[in-house]
Amino acid sequence: MRAGHKGTGPGAITPDGCAVELYSRLSLGPEPDIIAAAVPAGARILELGCGVGRMTHPLLERGFTVTAVDESPEMLERVRGARTICTRIEDLDLGETFDVVLLASFLVHSGDVRVRQELLRTCARHVTPGGCVLIQREGEDYHSNVPRERVDPSGLTIRIVSSQPVGDGVNSVRAEYEYPDATWTQTFRARPLTKEQFEQALAEAGLEVDKYLTEDRIWVRAVRR
Repeated sequence: MRAGHKGTGPGAITPDGCAVELYSRLSLGPEPDIIAAAVPAGARILELGCGVGRMTHPLLERGFTVTAVDESPEMLERVRGARTICTRIEDLDLGETFDVVLLASFLVHSGDVRVRQELLRTCARHVTPGGCVLIQREGEDYHSNVPRERVDPSGLTIRIVSSQPVGDGVNSVRAEYEYPDATWTQTFRARPLTKEQFEQALAEAGLEVDKYLTEDRIWVRAVRR
């Protein structure tokens, strides 16, 4: 388990506290459409932190070629139709480049600055010249609008119960996920980043914002500088 992370509930739990069975049940929102609209048709995509393939499978259906990376073998067992690689993202060095590198799930907000730096370097290392990196950021009120909850179309109630400072600009976030027949919890560490801090982090990895893809600036297309 990664430091500061914990997960409870039925089934396998990944090193960052995610529950494999939970993510296998979750519905998917507009993410594949956002991605497809931002990149060339038929692009080769390197998906970092693919989980059970919730975005992998819709991207394959849209005609993209996907290499899916995750550190959890239990997650990767659920992925179908894509090349899969089991490793920590920060350790990845395939010696090849891709039209698109995808870093979703707010991974850029890792509480560990060194991990964040390595994640972004992995992105920069694997994107072809002229290609792009798509990044999903936290919403600007992610840590201030708590507690909050929403109901997923799958019938899941998702609660962000708390976000508490633990020092050095890092918050400990507790989430609860409740289906009628099962409940999971996850505690993880996240570092809030202002727009300026986010763009500076990109610059340190040799990347820069090309375009904010959504009005809330959660989805970003970045390119090599």
